[in-house]
Amino acid sequence: MTPHDIRNALLARQELALFDLRDEHAFAGGHPLFAAQLPPDRIAVEIERRVPRKATPIVIYDDGEGLIEAGGRTLASLGYTNVSVLKGGLAGWRDAGFELFQDVNSYSKAFGELVEARRHTPSLAAHDVQALIDEKADIAILDARRFDEYATMSIPTGTSVPGGELVLRAPTAAPDPDTTIVVNCAGRTRSIIGTQSLINAGLPNRVVALRNGTIGWTLAGQALDRGQARRVADVPSPKRIEARARARDVAYRAGVRRIDAGELSSLAADDTRTLYRFDVRTPEEHAAGHPPGFVEAPGGQLVQETDHFAPVRGARIVLADDIGPRADMTASWLAQMGWEILVLDGGFDGPLETGSTTLPPRGPHGRYKRPYEGTDNAAAAMQAYLDWEFGLVDQLARDGTHGFYVI
Repeated sequence: MTPHDIRNALLARQELALFDLRDEHAFAGGHPLFAAQLPPDRIAVEIERRVPRKATPIVIYDDGEGLIEAGGRTLASLGYTNVSVLKGGLAGWRDAGFELFQDVNSYSKAFGELVEARRHTPSLAAHDVQALIDEKADIAILDARRFDEYATMSIPTGTSVPGGELVLRAPTAAPDPDTTIVVNCAGRTRSIIGTQSLINAGLPNRVVALRNGTIGWTLAGQALDRGQARRVADVPSPKRIEARARARDVAYRAGVRRIDAGELSSLAADDTRTLYRFDVRTPEEHAAGHPPGFVEAPGGQLVQETDHFAPVRGARIVLADDIGPRADMTASWLAQMGWEILVLDGGFDGPLETGSTTLPPRGPHGRYKRPYEGTDNAAAAMQAYLDWEFGLVDQLARDGTHGFYVI
């Protein structure tokens, strides 16, 4: 397929999985907006989860490293019947004049920047948040990252509330409407999406993002905590009901549709379309019992790492959540990112499967060192990362294939 063929398929919202076979470090140096990274030695491990329909159109490419033959052979041996090569590889894409995006999870991050630009999502600089902490102001700092990221390093006094959980758990973390809620992540995207989630859901509190997350905090010369384990306790039933109503209203405004178990069975029987089924609750809830066929994808991470969880652009996605707000809020964002997204009503009253469904972890070989994780990042790398994010809205406009909208 030529670069123009792929661009036309994306514009028409046809199903397409575009895989970069290079290692993650090379991938982070530049790739098409909707490309997903999949090295040849991980194809057999990951492909059936990431591309569940064997007839899905798949396009593979490298940048002259000689990875195509082995990658194509593995895909064919696993029964994938519609595999093509990007004509000219990455150089062909570049020569066609099309955009290359840096880093990983690039289109989710670009979407987050678009949300901030369109909604003017409020934020506070690191020194302003530090001043509020020092004066013991009425604030609640909620960390929207995965719990393990929070435990590694966190803003002082912060509590772990992963992004997909915010609308459900923030009213318990900050029950007084006069409390200012500060949402943080490591960089920008999950702070922006988390803050805007609470605003979209109509929480009465003042809600702001920590501008530039733990990167901004570190660049300001302020100390981070280590090894914290604060989480929000169980949410009382009245607050669950209120969160469900708030989240459902947001999903409705985003055009999210709802289906029952019978309609899900009909979608699953359609062999002409790829169907992803994601349980967007916490990993612990998922392992304790989830609807058959649904895999673990906590809502905040699904929005943050959509290219990893669902690399088939143009596929259908169904979300499950026994309480409701996690699925509705996650669905509202995926809909704005151009996905055909549905929420399953029910699904937890029949037989459930147990155990984790996460893919086996990758090793360190070829991994891109994120400038926003861990505690040993160079200041120049962190600042360069922020500068890149600031330019993503303009790059989206130049690329022109995204189809995003912002409610």
